[in-house]
Amino acid sequence: MLGTGTSHGVPMIGCRCAVCRSDDPRDRRWRPSILIETPDGTAILVDTATDLRAQALAFDVTRVDAILFTHSHADHLMGLDEVRRFNVLQRAAIPCYADARTAADIRRTFAYVFEPGPAGGGIPQIDLHEIDGPLVLGGVQVVPVPVLHGARPIYGYRIGPFAYLTDCNAIPDASWALLDGVTDLVLDALRDRPHPTHFTVAEALDVVTRLRPQRTWFTHICHDLPHQATCERLPDGVNLAYDGLTVEMALDLPSAGAPSRAR
Repeated sequence: MLGTGTSHGVPMIGCRCAVCRSDDPRDRRWRPSILIETPDGTAILVDTATDLRAQALAFDVTRVDAILFTHSHADHLMGLDEVRRFNVLQRAAIPCYADARTAADIRRTFAYVFEPGPAGGGIPQIDLHEIDGPLVLGGVQVVPVPVLHGARPIYGYRIGPFAYLTDCNAIPDASWALLDGVTDLVLDALRDRPHPTHFTVAEALDVVTRLRPQRTWFTHICHDLPHQATCERLPDGVNLAYDGLTVEMALDLPSAGAPSRAR
């Protein structure tokens, strides 16, 4: 877990609440992102969070082989320029995958990447693909899972028994089948109070009850939720995630000829 906080991060600028002043390192939350390492060593980054440089330095991220985007809001996208350093280290462009709207937003927001002119310090070298179905990265099948972030459809992702669903407040009927059998779940749970584009803790627990994963970690956490006190009131098998958390699990490898739907 590279980052488990909201778009503001925790602590928030100018806030003096107990969580923002907490000495517990688990209450310090960068913007949301995860790094997945597959059995063959492929490093898959999910979102280029605003804090990507700090995350990479803190958690010794020295390689990124592919990037999956959930959507194009600033906290999930605006670290894209930091990809330049991985380009230098790897001497290669990095393939990136997103839905059509997110890909269009990336092309508009980072127009200089796709229509390069003189640019001091270089530009990120990326190979952007639109996806609308499963693909294979690092020998494992990646399944996009459509969820709703307010009224906007975005992607979560499933890899084997693991699903990552950040920034969502509803799961469409057609997506539940894509989550059958998930044993390890990372799920949006912003706070206890209702929010128009994010699950509350109670709503997230309803998802856990339906999916029945063995382990769940809540992410995209705001400063309303102190780590230790919140974990103490959650059911067995459910915890708040925190920056730097590492989770290991077995990943099922896809069968030969598994579909790849990217363009």
